[in-house]
Amino acid sequence: MENEPDQENLEQNLCVRTAEEELNKSFSLEASLSKFSCIDLDKELEFKNDLIDDKEFDIPQVDTPPTLESILNETDDEDESFVLEDPTLLNIDTIDSHSYDTSSVASSDSGDRANLKRKKKLPDAFSLHGSVMRHSLLKGISAQIVSAADKVDAGLPTAIAVSSLIAVGTSHGLALIFDQNQALRLCLGSTSVGGQYGAISALSINNDCSRLLCGFAKGQITMWDLASGKLLRSISDAHPPGTAILHIKFTDDPTLAICNDSGGSVFELTFKRVMGVRTCESRCLFSGSKGEVCCIEPLHSKPELKDHPITQFSLLAMASLTKILVIGLKPSLKVWMTFPYGRMDPSSVPLLAWHFVAVNNCVNPMLAFCRGDVVHFLLVKRDESGAIHVTKQKHLHLYYDLINFTWINSRTVVLLDSVEKLHVIDRQTQEELETMEISEVQLVYNSSHFKSLATGGNVSQALALVGEKACYQSISSYGGQIFYLGTKSVYVMMLRSWRERMDHLLKQDCLTEALALAWSFHEGKAKAVVGLSGDVSKRKAVVADRMVEILFHYADRALKKCPDQGKIQVMEQHFQDTVPVIVDYCLLLQRKDLLFSQMYDKLSENSVAKGVFLECLEPYILSDKLVGITPQVMKDLIVHFQDKKLMDSVEALIVHMDITSLDIQQVVLMCWENRLYDAMIYVYNRGMNEFISPMEKLFKVIAPPLNAGKTLTDEQVVMGNKLLVYISCCLAGRAYPLGDIPEDLVPLVKNQVFEFLIRLHSVEASSEEEVYPYVRTLLHFDTREFLNVLALTFEDFKNDKQAVEYQQRIVDILLKVMVENSDFTPSQVGCLFTFLARQLAKPDNTLFVNRTLFDQVLEFLCSPDDDSRHSERQQVLLELLQAGGIVQFEESRLIRMAEKAEFYQICEFMYERAHQYDKIIDCYLHDPLREEEVFNYIHNILSIPGHSAEEKQSVWQKAMDHMEELVSLKPCKAAELVATHFSGQIEVVIGQLQNQVLLFKFLRSLLDPREGVHINQELLQIPPSVTEQFIELLCQFSPDQVIETLQVLECYRLEETIQITQKYQLHEVTAYLLEKKGDVHGAFLLLLERLQSRLQEITRQGGNTTEAFPLKAVEDTMVETIALCQRNSQNLNQQQREALWFPLLEAMMAPQKLSSSAAPHRHCEALKSLTMQVLNSMAAFIALPSILQRILQDPIYGKGKLGEIQGLILGMLDTFNYEQTLLETTTSLLNQDLHWSLCNLRASVSRGLNPKQDYCSICLQQYKRRQEMADDIIVFSCGHLYHSFCLQSKECTLEIEGQTRWICYKCSSSSKAGKLSENSSEDKKGRVTSQAKAPPLYHQTKGDPSVRKANSEPALDPQQIQAFEQLCRLYRGSSRLALLTELSQNRSGDSCRPFAGSQSGPAFNSIFQNENFQLQLAPPPVAED
Repeated sequence: MENEPDQENLEQNLCVRTAEEELNKSFSLEASLSKFSCIDLDKELEFKNDLIDDKEFDIPQVDTPPTLESILNETDDEDESFVLEDPTLLNIDTIDSHSYDTSSVASSDSGDRANLKRKKKLPDAFSLHGSVMRHSLLKGISAQIVSAADKVDAGLPTAIAVSSLIAVGTSHGLALIFDQNQALRLCLGSTSVGGQYGAISALSINNDCSRLLCGFAKGQITMWDLASGKLLRSISDAHPPGTAILHIKFTDDPTLAICNDSGGSVFELTFKRVMGVRTCESRCLFSGSKGEVCCIEPLHSKPELKDHPITQFSLLAMASLTKILVIGLKPSLKVWMTFPYGRMDPSSVPLLAWHFVAVNNCVNPMLAFCRGDVVHFLLVKRDESGAIHVTKQKHLHLYYDLINFTWINSRTVVLLDSVEKLHVIDRQTQEELETMEISEVQLVYNSSHFKSLATGGNVSQALALVGEKACYQSISSYGGQIFYLGTKSVYVMMLRSWRERMDHLLKQDCLTEALALAWSFHEGKAKAVVGLSGDVSKRKAVVADRMVEILFHYADRALKKCPDQGKIQVMEQHFQDTVPVIVDYCLLLQRKDLLFSQMYDKLSENSVAKGVFLECLEPYILSDKLVGITPQVMKDLIVHFQDKKLMDSVEALIVHMDITSLDIQQVVLMCWENRLYDAMIYVYNRGMNEFISPMEKLFKVIAPPLNAGKTLTDEQVVMGNKLLVYISCCLAGRAYPLGDIPEDLVPLVKNQVFEFLIRLHSVEASSEEEVYPYVRTLLHFDTREFLNVLALTFEDFKNDKQAVEYQQRIVDILLKVMVENSDFTPSQVGCLFTFLARQLAKPDNTLFVNRTLFDQVLEFLCSPDDDSRHSERQQVLLELLQAGGIVQFEESRLIRMAEKAEFYQICEFMYERAHQYDKIIDCYLHDPLREEEVFNYIHNILSIPGHSAEEKQSVWQKAMDHMEELVSLKPCKAAELVATHFSGQIEVVIGQLQNQVLLFKFLRSLLDPREGVHINQELLQIPPSVTEQFIELLCQFSPDQVIETLQVLECYRLEETIQITQKYQLHEVTAYLLEKKGDVHGAFLLLLERLQSRLQEITRQGGNTTEAFPLKAVEDTMVETIALCQRNSQNLNQQQREALWFPLLEAMMAPQKLSSSAAPHRHCEALKSLTMQVLNSMAAFIALPSILQRILQDPIYGKGKLGEIQGLILGMLDTFNYEQTLLETTTSLLNQDLHWSLCNLRASVSRGLNPKQDYCSICLQQYKRRQEMADDIIVFSCGHLYHSFCLQSKECTLEIEGQTRWICYKCSSSSKAGKLSENSSEDKKGRVTSQAKAPPLYHQTKGDPSVRKANSEPALDPQQIQAFEQLCRLYRGSSRLALLTELSQNRSGDSCRPFAGSQSGPAFNSIFQNENFQLQLAPPPVAED
């Protein structure tokens, strides 16, 4: 050992006292954390039971609802078993993860990477959780690494391994060993050996910290004794030469280690010592030729778990570039699980990490693996048979790519992303607790070893790409601490204890956040908690004490930081931000003693703070969460709100407080002065058990104005309403305004209140006071509500002797007060007797009321000499009868009095009881308020079952007798009634209607559907004579509407109707009927005669009139005549057309011939314009030469006077030129469109389909391999390829319009799973019709001949339909070809459409109906001179 003296010097030089102190400090801080992470897991389960997540740990559901705590902790999915696969069966490289349904744990979310990154970063994790991690620089180790590089040429650090010692490997082959005090204990190796072996690329320390394994960049492996520093083994033949060691790991068995080289292979190293000779045997576990492994992780168990049943298998997790493998090394090599990644970023780093977690009260190992931005958690269990089962937990979806994953405890993980940002995550809730930048570490990356630069770079491109971000050997965790190796430093990170986290917030003056964090500790909802142990009560007590300290500090700070000067609003805002926090947490901690003593005294030093404090108490008092306020605070509270004029709040507070400790008289006086009646009643009741005094006070206010007949003020009405509610509560045993009267006081209070109400006189009664003043006052105030209160009280009464006496006594008093007094209205008296009738109608009634009183009430209500309040008296009597009072009256006398008083609702009530339904019709007809309801009543009686035939017949006959009254009441309703129930008696009904106007209205409602009456004319079968009678009445009363009505009427005879219209000289109507009859010429002559007479009228008037009315009449008649000619010209020959149009033209030109050029007619220009309109209209039906010839043959124009018709002829020529240009332009455009469309259609049909792969997407076999049967190959436009036999087995066919079409299996299944809301027609466009059949290589026929024969009809095949749809989508608007197609359809009626496949069946809408439809045409050319 030549360099041993140098090593000693190095030790002396690098042992720095300050570094030793730093690491001592660091490790002492970690002591509690290390102990916590290594304590017995049974104890951990015991005090973490409240944090168990029900859903993750398969705890069965219970009937009791979950607590808030369990909801907050509920995150993980239920376990699902893996299907173990043979890794050789799955060729990951050739499978499209979008179309292949993998068994990935993330398969439901696989595909779009953007969807995987949907978890949002929490922006204010610091305010929720404080600073969770503490990181510190190990100055001693960092300084010695730099010193070693300078003084002994150790090189840069390359790898780190941590146990109870810290080992750092360097680029020049040295391994520096530091103890817990950061003192350099050993420097293993030498630079000369480093020159031969290369840099240290991997380190591993065994469980008892006695051995160190070093892996080198050139492939060598060395083992060192950490006690003596001796080299025990130097291994160079454990793996293929020329490859770097990427990982080397001890297992729990100190004689077994695993190494992974840059060739992607994994080897098992077994260390033996035979006869004093140390040997190493190597066994290949995984060959890099099958897929390169770039990460390995053996399962390490803590000493207390050495007997765990899983440990005997010595599990090893390996991550290749395509899949994860979990194998067992013992008792024999066995693959327990393989799992493919699916699609991911090829540059992302595979990561593996084991940890034991408590699940279902059992401790089992959990493997976290990820590559990219999704972390999967796999729970490994062993069943009773000895087999291992792997179940998945909920994935962790991130918004960043990972380069390192580390467990810090069973609930908390620390992630490092590709931009060197650290993320602390709670695994169960997936909540991000903290993020921090660690770029200052200058992390060491292992890229050169993954690229195997020391041996010539003989690695695959895929492995080299992964190595760009590999930092496996730079990060090591031990005992809840994570060590990060930088180029010149070593940093350690650990969880802060709960006290440290709070102190950290306090140092930053974040007191509110510190209190919130402390409360989360108190409630057991905080994450990553360290240092809180023991049972729940003990933990809460410790945290509560700390919270009290913070609250005192918070109160002092709030007073200290209050602005001394400025606006009062600024001070109020300051304390409104701070004081509620103190109040909230004191009450949450249930420390009212602290709140009302020390805190209140401290805040009372500032008057503004005191006011804000008192206002904060209000919501707690109103919600009954704060009881037992000290008298001083209660007094200050009321005074404060009184000073601020918040009397409503004072009242609300008083009724929620225990006021026995206050000056009751003073409070009552304040309440009365400020009209706080609820509070006053509450103080009397609760403070003095006095229930009568509040009523006396209120009665004194409302009784005088009521007795004097004055109107109450709003304030007095409020008092009266409160009095009624108060009496109701007292009689029902409830406290006012809330709560209940103590049970022992309930009978006493009821008796006191009753005795008070029925007092003969008040306490300070005058001689003029009437008897029973309290009952009288309440009856005058609100009779109905007071009686309702009594009715509710009677319901609650038990049938004892005293209760019966009270009821009878109060009833006698009510009768005495109301019947013997004329001050009460009929409505009030009626309310009383309705109340009595209800009480008497009860089966257990014990009341007695003299029947003659009811007769007196009847006389009073039906008195015919009093017409005032008629409807009110009727309504009161009706309520009385409905309440059961009818048994108190003689029915015949009641009916007579009701008829005499015109109480028709009372009559209806009585007739209905006697089933005399026909008499009810008279009641409706005589009652002006309800007369229109008679129609519904008659209809219901005649149509609704439940009435006898005799009853229906009597109603039917009564309606027939009063039909004229019904029609005059509402003709439309009468018509509907007649059509429904009297359809066979229409002529009888018409005979009854002597009034012609009434008959006209009835017939119009019956026959004209435009009136809105719902009548089925076909079922009605009205004779034509009735319709003609209606038409004649229409000609008399509304001649302008005859034509419109005839167009909607059906049942009339033409000849008789023509005679009617001729009788009333309605020429236009007659012409319409003649045309409908088929006598077009007769209709034309009639209109022509009408036109000529109106033209003659204009000619006679000459220029003497300036009125436009005659000209308007000419224009209207001419337009009607032109419309007649246009409607019928298509069905006439040329000679018949000329017989219509030329007489019309001559009639229009005749006035112009008569007017001389010297004195032109006043309407000459208007007549010329109308003549031009006739010429333009007839040009569509009469040849232009014929028109010109007819004009020129006229004797006037034949003499050479062409000036008058020059304008007519030029206008005709302009029209001709315009139409010729339009025809030529349209023809040219359509020809161009047709050519372009056919070219594109041909290109679309002949387009080939390009498959994505050369194997069937269902059976996964290449299409060439299935030689056993003649099977067609089907390719879809989406690129998927299938055997037709496979598609048939999946039932991927669809019947559309009689044709069988194939459906792409992959696309249709994915659309069902992920896009259920998509329109199915869109799926069909892309996945059903876009297909092509191709025969196999040996099968030369192009399909099944029988299929071709079955579809021999000329039709577009699916490819052509798809191509045509594609062509149609190329147009931005409605194509000209589509216009032509629709025009041809419109002309050809129901003829076959050439492109029916492109339309959507019956739902096809006309393009002319599209609101965006525009037809742009060129203007007519300008005629040259």
